[in-house]
Amino acid sequence: MRLPIAAGAATGAVALSLYPLFQEGTWFWASLGIILVVTGVGMLASRYTVPNGLVPAAQLVAVWIYLTAVFTGDAAWAGVVPTKESLIELAGLVLTGFADIQRFAVPVPDNAGIVLLTCAGVGLIAILVDLFAVRLRRSALAGLPLLSLFVVPASFMDDPLSWPTVVVAALGFLGLLAADGQERVTHWGRAVLVRRAPSFVAPRPAAETTTLRLSGKRVGFTAIILAILLPSLVPTLEPDPLFGFGVGSGNGRGGNSISIPNPMVNLRGELSLPANSTVLTYNTSDGAPRYLRLYSLDIFDGEQWTMSPTQGRPEDRTFEGPMPPAPGQSPSMPAASVTTDVSVSDEVENMKFLPLPYPASQVRIEGDWRPDRDTLMVFSTRDDARGLTYRVTSTEPKPTADLLKTVGNAPQPINERYLRLPENLPPEIRQLAEDQTDANATPYEKAIQLQEFFTTTGGFTYNLATQGHGGTALTDFLIRSRAGYCEQFAASMAVLARVLGIPSRVAVGYTGGVNYSGQWNVGTRDSHAWPELYFEGAGWLRFEPTPNGPTGQGSATRPIYSQPEVTTGGDDEPTTSPSSAPTSSDTPGQAADTPRNPMLDRELGGAFLPVEEEMPLAVKIGIGVAALLLIALVPGMIRWQLRLRRRRAYSRDTVQVEAAQGSAPIVAVRSNLGQATVTAAWAELDDALCDYGMTRRPSESPRALARRLSEQYEFDAEATASMAKIAEAVERMLFARTPAPTGSLREDVRRVRRALAATVSRGRRIRAVLLPPSTLLRMRAMGGRVLDGFDRLENIRLGRAARRNA
Repeated sequence: MRLPIAAGAATGAVALSLYPLFQEGTWFWASLGIILVVTGVGMLASRYTVPNGLVPAAQLVAVWIYLTAVFTGDAAWAGVVPTKESLIELAGLVLTGFADIQRFAVPVPDNAGIVLLTCAGVGLIAILVDLFAVRLRRSALAGLPLLSLFVVPASFMDDPLSWPTVVVAALGFLGLLAADGQERVTHWGRAVLVRRAPSFVAPRPAAETTTLRLSGKRVGFTAIILAILLPSLVPTLEPDPLFGFGVGSGNGRGGNSISIPNPMVNLRGELSLPANSTVLTYNTSDGAPRYLRLYSLDIFDGEQWTMSPTQGRPEDRTFEGPMPPAPGQSPSMPAASVTTDVSVSDEVENMKFLPLPYPASQVRIEGDWRPDRDTLMVFSTRDDARGLTYRVTSTEPKPTADLLKTVGNAPQPINERYLRLPENLPPEIRQLAEDQTDANATPYEKAIQLQEFFTTTGGFTYNLATQGHGGTALTDFLIRSRAGYCEQFAASMAVLARVLGIPSRVAVGYTGGVNYSGQWNVGTRDSHAWPELYFEGAGWLRFEPTPNGPTGQGSATRPIYSQPEVTTGGDDEPTTSPSSAPTSSDTPGQAADTPRNPMLDRELGGAFLPVEEEMPLAVKIGIGVAALLLIALVPGMIRWQLRLRRRRAYSRDTVQVEAAQGSAPIVAVRSNLGQATVTAAWAELDDALCDYGMTRRPSESPRALARRLSEQYEFDAEATASMAKIAEAVERMLFARTPAPTGSLREDVRRVRRALAATVSRGRRIRAVLLPPSTLLRMRAMGGRVLDGFDRLENIRLGRAARRNA
């Protein structure tokens, strides 16, 4: 019976690692139920000796019935028995679950389809663990399905796994191995609790028996503790240790390694990383920051934004010459040439697309890098941008508001590709686009109105806790919640722009970052998405619907051509200027040397941008050492607290009161008070002897111990008298019919402690304060009692097995 329970407990312990993937806890209770079902079937099969080959099949049937009752009970017979209708409904939920997994970013909502898939997966793992550990008696192999379950959150989460989760999972697997070992031992006879057994049961010496009995458990617990503590102390090759704490990488920069497998899915992960790891640094010829684009997403299928397959021609390779011309940008459009020198961090992994300011006209970089002619994304199928340094020349259009108001219609190929919308787009979204814009406005004016809707008038807030950008999530963001991060803002504005007939796409990359020590630093929290709208003659222009500032994405900025027009003074001519840009005088409390963002200075009238500095490696090591010292001081603090509590007890004055006839309760109270005083004083003296390395022989009476200590260590008269007083009080407490008054023993205990301390070395006295042996022995004894409790649990027999072994 023990082994099926241990298998279920191990599965449940490892399943706890899935909690970061979900927003709520519905999945946990449903998964716990399915583990109990599998474990219950396994226990019944073990009790009635069902053939091993039939047990997994029976568990699968039980899982099917459980899933039917929980998720499709309304279509099942009596709410439990599966029917054709319930099976079809289950299949529909499975398909919905797979679709939701593709739609939502982690943490996902507890939708019925996702919870169903999670429960089914946990149930399958539980069956496999029971098969390996209980039926085949291969508990070590049961670690493989448990590991596959444990790898799921590690694969989807960018944040490191929390160490309590790892400890619980490791303890679950360790318990399974221990139960398997105990089960094998019981085949040779009844297991005996050696540590508590009489001497005739164990022929070996007591110390050897204890060591053998507890060695396996101690090795297991020690391995878990070391696995948690060592990563926090040893510099690692990876930027962060497994559990998200420690001194970080050997180079001292810290952070998290970066990979971008999917443009939109990875956005929220990078924005919510605990450390703002450096992705790249760059300098520009004009000193201003630039948005650096990685991907251009042009396809919206109603669920998500994706990009068309890239096409890189051999003749367009970057080392062959200049880039292809920017689509839609006319030679007559005012433009400025800017040079940007970019250095990608060595910690970046699998970066196959180059972060570039748009539109790049020339890229000088080593390797086989090719641009996509339609989007000017630069990519490579052979090389990686990790650690590379390259130079980019970009020809940035400088349109004015008057010029953008008069642009012509986009060409037909642009409209066909960048106005495409799914037929099932909710009508509420189409109506919203029309309600928020003026029907008589130009496309450029409608774009400005959309941007103002998201940043100013629409009541939107920046929030990383969201459910994606497609389907119902898009409707919920625009109509109801109006809370999201850059993915939702960029995707929503691009959709609304297409509704209004403005060609649009979504760009994914990084904002300009922070200027620190003369160069621009771009970190993982600068990951960003923004819409690009097409205007004939100017080409693709960036807009910024994501709120910035303290309540938004701090490094997001609006380009100057997208600023709303305001009327100044009594002049009827509108002028383009930032309507609510903060200035140095509007931002009180800022230091004069606070780093500034030139783009904000130029476009928003000046705004302060805080700089995040990485914690130096020496500081991290110092914190780790301080934490270890605090842990090392725990025994000393426990001893100090115990000493204070005892001092309060033996500092009380106790007076013996002669009780009159019928007043026995008063005598009892006073006697108990005196007994507590003497007990506390004697216990403190006993611990002092242990801390200073002195022994108290079991055969010695209190009076004999006092005489020996006084003579052996040559106490002075006062210390000798105090020692004798304490010994006399103990003997009277133990043997006298009526204890005599003792008075306060505080000075006596203090005097004896000083006399004992004077006879030992300084090192021994320091150890008695910081690492008192008396406290260490108590902690060891407590651990032994805990292990004894496990031993007793292992000897429990249920039902017929107990009677048979008896």
